Amino acid sequence: MSIRNPYNALSFWFERLDAPLVPRAALTRDLDVDVAIAGAGFTGLWTAYYLKQLAPELTIAVLEAEIAGFGASGRNGGWLMSALEGSGAMLRQLPEAQAQQVRAQILGIIPEVERVLQAENIDCDFHRGGGLFAAARFDEQGERAKALLDELRVQGFGEDDYCWLDAAAASALVNVRDCRGGIYTPHIATINPAKLVRALASTVEKMGVQIFEQTPVRTIAPGLLETATAKVRARTVVAALEGYSATARAALPRHTIPVASKILVTEPLSPHQWQQLGFATRPAFSDMSRLISYAQRTTDGRLLFGARGSYDFGAQIRRDAALSAAEIAQQRRYLLDFFPALQDARITHAWAGSLGIPRAYRPHACFDRDSGLALAGGYVGEGVGAANLMARTLADLILQRDSVLATMPWAHSGPVANTLRHWEPEPLRWLAYKTIDRIFSWEERLCLDPASPHWKKSLAGRLADRAASFMH
Repeated sequence: MSIRNPYNALSFWFERLDAPLVPRAALTRDLDVDVAIAGAGFTGLWTAYYLKQLAPELTIAVLEAEIAGFGASGRNGGWLMSALEGSGAMLRQLPEAQAQQVRAQILGIIPEVERVLQAENIDCDFHRGGGLFAAARFDEQGERAKALLDELRVQGFGEDDYCWLDAAAASALVNVRDCRGGIYTPHIATINPAKLVRALASTVEKMGVQIFEQTPVRTIAPGLLETATAKVRARTVVAALEGYSATARAALPRHTIPVASKILVTEPLSPHQWQQLGFATRPAFSDMSRLISYAQRTTDGRLLFGARGSYDFGAQIRRDAALSAAEIAQQRRYLLDFFPALQDARITHAWAGSLGIPRAYRPHACFDRDSGLALAGGYVGEGVGAANLMARTLADLILQRDSVLATMPWAHSGPVANTLRHWEPEPLRWLAYKTIDRIFSWEERLCLDPASPHWKKSLAGRLADRAASFMH
């Protein structure tokens, strides 16, 4: 039984942990190491893991403000994807031989994570049930899904990677309301992310990595991580803060902003309820709305459901995991719009967390050899899998390995400030986020209303397309 403390309430995932959530000791003295990493989420811990695998002689310290997995790594929807946000733009610009290498690296994410799980004897409730992106609830989603499938073909992904399911086949997987069909992919697994991130922390400790929790980093600079009580000097300094990047003064641009995502989990559902919902093979689920949604069936028979995001003025980070009664009610309305059969299901868990959105809407692994500064992130909500690939890439860059990963389009050498796009200053980015969100919401309301005239839905769709293009 876990010790009951505030960290257990961060998410359903943390509550399910067997090991007590007792913070590791804080750093109270100055330290000299080869590599200093700010952030003990997936990015920081995977980077430490691969650096130690490739160069066991390195001394590595990881500094974490709270506990390992406190941020998005322990609060997400539990999707492990062989996918990268922004990969389409990358692939379209490359000759086929290089594009084939990029696809191979992306599709290799799940196999590589599964290899590590077996090698390190890590149990994180890994289940490879694939994923369904359903065209549901309104007709326009069908058009959007077909367009996406065509685009995936242009990118070089085949029928074995992404295939179209008709309404009957898609509904047999997940019985979402008014399903018109959907795109199925085998390249998604579901996990308990808190189990993985906590086990990964224990694994790297056994490899000789030092982890200091309750140690917020105040300053990130070449050769230095500085806290309130200590300085860590290192040849290589890695910023692995993702949505929490603004918590430290850094010699880095404003390249990432925090966006909060909100998640509900139901009580364990009855066999009859699951018969109504589907999910028999436990696929991950989303639909084709621009307003993001995601779901999975947990190992103990609950439905986890997340929807939409929010951005606060000034890039404020949502530290409080608890949702208000109004927020829970709103998320429950979204849930019932997808799955009306859950009208009587009790909500047992609800939480929020901040993920990182880069200005370029694609992940990155950057290393400046001259300053020793390294950075990885930019996952746009797909970090459970993408962090593994970016960490492997970053390890190769830091160690100056002549590898395929070091040549990938997400791998960057040189000053980070010259590599990544900067977010616009406030109030421009807040106004842009709110405007885009309102356009997407307006489009969805029109599409859900059978009485909406076609011209108005068409106008909303064109505006939403323009808004989406601004995001990239």
